[in-house]
Amino acid sequence: MALASIDVNLYIKLVTNIKHLPSQDFYLSYDAEADVVYINFQNPAATADDSELTNDDIIIRYNKHEEIIGLTILHASKR
Repeated sequence: MALASIDVNLYIKLVTNIKHLPSQDFYLSYDAEADVVYINFQNPAATADDSELTNDDIIIRYNKHEEIIGLTILHASKR
């Protein structure tokens, strides 16, 4: 993919919102077919020992120490 075919302004919008997040590394991927965003706070992504589904279709994933290790955001394009 040539850089000229990318709408750089979309990435700039992303960066302007990232600065409001807590200072923590994270790894983001988007599955367009499933319309799901995966946010992991470890790389490689850790296996969750537990999870909960919120009322707004976000899955919060926890490790065995009950620390949040990632988020799964369902229906991402509709947000």
